[in-house]
Amino acid sequence: MSRTGRIDRVTNETKVLVEIDLDGTGKGDLSTGVGFYDHMLNQLAKHGGFDLLVRCEGDLEIDSHHTMEDTAIALGEAFAQALGDKRGIRRYGSATIPMDEVLVRAAVDLSGRPYVVHDEPLLTPYIGPVYATSMTRHIFEAFGHAAKVTLHVDVLRACRPGGHPDAHHVVEAQFKAFSRALREAVEIDPRNAGALPSTKGVL
Repeated sequence: MSRTGRIDRVTNETKVLVEIDLDGTGKGDLSTGVGFYDHMLNQLAKHGGFDLLVRCEGDLEIDSHHTMEDTAIALGEAFAQALGDKRGIRRYGSATIPMDEVLVRAAVDLSGRPYVVHDEPLLTPYIGPVYATSMTRHIFEAFGHAAKVTLHVDVLRACRPGGHPDAHHVVEAQFKAFSRALREAVEIDPRNAGALPSTKGVL
């Protein structure tokens, strides 16, 4: 069974193409014009075990908001498309990931009910020239609502002796934990025999 999705999304602000294979090898082919965002999407591919192609042409002359938001929406829609009827999946996934001084927990339920909870410390405003750290929450929210999943991402520790949290580490650890949680949730459960993992019979 092929579990792939493809979304073309065009607005007056962006033109986005996303292709995803949930049963891939972790290959990322990514170009959004926002270098750090590409780096984070590459974490999703590698640690999620997904093959992921992303192309976005956005209005970066304004800022990176529309580019990152619309890419996350298209990614969520492609992810939902690839999941199909969700028969046989584990449904739930979680991961607690360290990255040096940072510790992050992510938990996901492929429930069909969009709900996102995100908690991180106050970070420096930008990573690189155009990735606004305030967008991390918005990326998860845009993905969660488009994919219709419940997602919790919590930064449990971000201590850095004698200074502020390292924004790069804090955000990257979140994407890695998110990726590992999704990887677990989409896995086919050999004990589930192709059934929906829900007492309601609907996801």
